[in-house]
Amino acid sequence: MRFENALWVVMIILSIFSCNEQEQIADKKLTAYVNTFIGTDGPGNTYPGATVPYGMVQLSPDIGVPGWDRIAGYFYQDSIISGFSHTHLTGTGAGDLYDILVMPTNSWFNEKIKENSFKPFSSFSHDKEEASPGYYRVDLLDYGIKAELTATQRTGIHRYTFPKDSLSQIHIDLGYALNWDSPTDTYFKVVNNNTIEGYRKSTGWAKDQRVYFTIQLSKDFDSYELYNNDTLVKSSTKGKNTKIILNYNTKDKEQIILKTGLSTATIKGSKKSLEIEAPDFDFDKYRQKADEIWEEQLQKIKVTMLTEEQTSIFYTMLYQSMLAPTLLSDHDGNYKGANDTIMKADGFERYDTFSLWDTYRAAHPLYTILHPVKVTDFIKSMLAHYKETGLLPVWSMQGNETNMMIGYHAVPVIVDAYFKGIRDFDVDLAYEACKISAMDNAREIDVYRELGYIPVDEENENWSVSKTLEYAYDDWCIAQFAKALGKEGDYNYFLKRSEYWRNVYDSESTFMRPKLENGEFIKDFAPKEYTPYFCESNAWQYFWSVPHNIEGLIEITGGNKRFEEKLDSMFSLNPSPMDKLPIFSTGMTGQYAHGNEPSHHVGYLYNYIDKPHKTQKIIRKILESQYKNTPDGHCGNEDCGQMSSWYIFSALGFYPVNPAQGVYSFGSPIIKEAKLNLENGKTFEIKVLNNSKENMYIQSITLNGEKVNTTKLHHSDIMSGGKLVIKMGNQPNKI
Repeated sequence: MRFENALWVVMIILSIFSCNEQEQIADKKLTAYVNTFIGTDGPGNTYPGATVPYGMVQLSPDIGVPGWDRIAGYFYQDSIISGFSHTHLTGTGAGDLYDILVMPTNSWFNEKIKENSFKPFSSFSHDKEEASPGYYRVDLLDYGIKAELTATQRTGIHRYTFPKDSLSQIHIDLGYALNWDSPTDTYFKVVNNNTIEGYRKSTGWAKDQRVYFTIQLSKDFDSYELYNNDTLVKSSTKGKNTKIILNYNTKDKEQIILKTGLSTATIKGSKKSLEIEAPDFDFDKYRQKADEIWEEQLQKIKVTMLTEEQTSIFYTMLYQSMLAPTLLSDHDGNYKGANDTIMKADGFERYDTFSLWDTYRAAHPLYTILHPVKVTDFIKSMLAHYKETGLLPVWSMQGNETNMMIGYHAVPVIVDAYFKGIRDFDVDLAYEACKISAMDNAREIDVYRELGYIPVDEENENWSVSKTLEYAYDDWCIAQFAKALGKEGDYNYFLKRSEYWRNVYDSESTFMRPKLENGEFIKDFAPKEYTPYFCESNAWQYFWSVPHNIEGLIEITGGNKRFEEKLDSMFSLNPSPMDKLPIFSTGMTGQYAHGNEPSHHVGYLYNYIDKPHKTQKIIRKILESQYKNTPDGHCGNEDCGQMSSWYIFSALGFYPVNPAQGVYSFGSPIIKEAKLNLENGKTFEIKVLNNSKENMYIQSITLNGEKVNTTKLHHSDIMSGGKLVIKMGNQPNKI
C-alpha cells in the first residue's frame, strides 16, 4: 500500500473512532458523571447516600462516631458503618438529624465499641461501595450482608441481601443520637409482623424536631425484641431511648426490603407517603425512578467541559445544588410548623432547610434560572414561616428557627425572584414580611437602626462589623422592593439604611473597622486577624461585602487604582506560618478564602474597575484549584448548595455579584459549550471558542449576534433564550 493511501486509511479510522467516542459521550447518562463522594472527605461535610432533588429523605450511611468531620454522618477516611439513618444535612457545620437508624446484622460478628456508643457496626471497604444519584450500596464485610439504599421524595427504601443464617436481624434504633442531636421522645408500635409505626422527636441545633414513620418489610419477621432503654417490652413503647430488633432465618442471598415512609406531622401522613410513593417492594423500580428524576434535572444544563474530570465536577456540583432546601410537608399538606403546631400547606409544597447566609449569594439565583417553579414554593414556604413566627427565616430547618448566622437574607431571595418575574405569591405579604423582619428588635437590629451600625461587644462574639454590612445589603433590597411597589417613604428610609456600611469604614486603615458605642474605632486592629467582630472571617474578607454599591466602595477606597491595589493585595497577602487560621478559613488564595461564603464574589470585582482580565485570571485559578473529582474535592463546607452553585455559575462564565439585581458579571468559562434547557420552553446556548487551560482571557463576546461591550449579562437575556458566544485567548484583552 502506498504511504498516501495508508495515511488516508489511518485518518479515516481515527475519524470514525473520534465520532464514535463523541457519540458515546453524548449517549452517556448525566447521572453517570455524578460523584456523590465529593465532599465526604476533608471539610466538605457532604453525605453520599440516596435522595431525590429537594427530598424529605436523605438515606445515608452513618459511621456512628461523633465529631466535626462526621457532621453529615459519614467520613470517607473511616472504616466502619453503624447503620443507615433517614435524614442528613448537606455540607453544613451543624451536627443534627440522623433520624431512624437501621442496621442489618447476623451471628457472624457481635463486637461492640465505646466510640459508637456500643451500637452494632461492621467494617467496610470503598472497594465494595458505590453510589450514584438516588442510590447507595455497600458490603457490610463482618456480616457478609450487602446493603442497598434508594429513595423517593418522602420514603427511604432499603434492600439487604443476607447470607444463610438462623440469627439474621434488622435493628431499628430511635435512641441513636450523634453530635448535637438528642432524642426527647420516641415511640414504637408493632402493627403486625411486617409493619411498624412510630415517631422520633428530638432536639439539637433545631430544638423541636418531629419525624413520624411507617415501616413495612417484604418478609414477615419471625419474632422481635422491643426495648425501652435496656428493658424488654411488648408491642408498643414510648421513651427517649427505644429500639426494636427484628429476627429472621435467612437463606443464602435472600433479600429483604425495608421501606420507611416519613411525615413531620402524623403517623397517618407517613403511611400515606408509603401508599402513594412506594406501594410495593420493587427496589429496582424505585432506584430507576430516582435515577430518571435526577437525569431529568441534570438535563437542564447540557454541557461540554474542557476535560472529563471537569464534567464530573460540573454535574456533581449541579447535583449538590439540589440537595437543599428539603421537603417538609406530607401528601396532605401537613407539616410541623415553626410555631410548633401542625400546619397545612394549601396549594404549595412546604420546604425548609434554608441556609440563607450561604445560599442567598448564588444558590437561590441559580434556582431562579433552573427551577423557577420550585422558587415559588420556596418563597411561599418562607412566607409560611413568617405567618408562623412573625419573621422571615434566618436559618430554618425541620420546622424550626435556629437563628444561626446573620442578616435577614430571605429578603434578597424574595426580592430577586420578584424582579425576575417570579411573582406567583402574595406580594403584599412578602413586602410586609421583609419590612417587619428589618424592623425587628432582635439580633441587634434595634441598635443598628439607632446608631447606624452595630458596636462591638467585648463580652460576646457579636460579629458587629459583619452584621452591619449584611443588614445594609438587605436594606438595599427592601428599598428596591419598596420603590417598585410605589412606597416612596419606605424606599427613602431603607435606601438610607443601605448606606450604613459607610459608618464602619475607617479611612485611616481603609478597612471596615470595629467601632465602639461612643463612635470611636477600636485601637488595636489587625485586618487579617480573626476576631469576634467578623462572622467567620476577617477584615480582609468582609471589606468587599457591599454588593449593592461597589461603585461607592471604590470611591470611598480612593478610586480605581487604589481599589485595584487592594484587590491585588487580597489575593497575594498569604497567611504567615504564625497566623492562626480557624476551621472555616480554607481554600486560601492570599486572604481570599473560597471555603467560606463572604469571599465568593470578590474575584469578580476587577470588572468594576475596567480590569476584567484580572477577574478572568483569578476566577480560572479558583475553578481549577478549589474543586476536585475526589472525596476531598471541596475546599470548605459545601453549605446546602452555595459552594456548588458558585462553581456552576463560574464554569458557565458569569456570576451574580449582587444576587438580587438580576445581573451577572463575566468571568472565565471552563466550558466549550452549554445549553440551558429552561422551564419556560426556551433554550439559552453558550459557545466558547478557542477555550483551553492557557486561553483563560475573553477576547470578545456576542449575544444573539450582537457585540457585547460590557462585563454584564442580564437575567432577562438568559430567560428569553438565545446564544452567547465567547471567544477566548491567552492574552488579556479589555472587552
